[in-house]
Amino acid sequence: MLFIVLVTLNAPLSMFYTEALGMKLLRQRDVPEEKYANAFVGFGDEHSHFAVELTYNYGVTSYDVGDGFGHFAIATQDVYKLVEHIRAKGGNITREAGPVQGGTTVIAFVKDPDGYTFALVQRPIVHDPFCQISLRVGDLERAIKFYEKALGLKVVRKVDNPENKYTIAILGYKEEDDATVLELTYNYGVTEYSKGTAYAQIAIGTDDVYKSADVVNLVTQELGGEITLQPGPIPGLNTKVTSFLDPDGWKTALVDNEDFLKELE
Repeated sequence: MLFIVLVTLNAPLSMFYTEALGMKLLRQRDVPEEKYANAFVGFGDEHSHFAVELTYNYGVTSYDVGDGFGHFAIATQDVYKLVEHIRAKGGNITREAGPVQGGTTVIAFVKDPDGYTFALVQRPIVHDPFCQISLRVGDLERAIKFYEKALGLKVVRKVDNPENKYTIAILGYKEEDDATVLELTYNYGVTEYSKGTAYAQIAIGTDDVYKSADVVNLVTQELGGEITLQPGPIPGLNTKVTSFLDPDGWKTALVDNEDFLKELE
């Protein structure tokens, strides 16, 4: 799984991901004919770890994050220590380290220079620090059905919090302690959110983008959403992809596994 966000091109942003969060710059590419450049960052090799693709569109100096994007989450064995490290690197701490309300799990929140929120989550064992992406949805049950049917994700945990008027569902291909997961958040009574112009899409590998697109197309007819890019090679790279919007307007790209491995060569 790959999380793609749109960013401005500046040194503080790069330093936040590499020096403050401890990610590695995995690779870069420039596609001048399409007027964009990418930097891929993560905590390990893309064959076995999830990554963030930072996309810079030529000449664009700002983006609106909107209010629908929740956060990325980073797992660590010591949230207090990581918060102090981020603070020392000039990071913006928006919630100090401490137990979650009503629980014992230690968390904190920080923001990158472009306004994306990162949750820091303390865990005794960390397989891949990049552990979660959180999106807000207007109809939780519809969203769950969509991702189950379109992508084969499974609900691994669901929590209702009537006191704070929200419900979350964690979806993944494995248990949340073992893999990066998608968190869908429903805030009571809120049916629409601004997507802004910043967050781009989640990218997931598939062995056949054409067959996957057929499945997604059937699901969109039942539950809403739409195919936004018919399956085929993308200009400048020749990697086969297809992309679609879920019923809430969040975008997902499906990427041919074999083509993706060629990109890594």
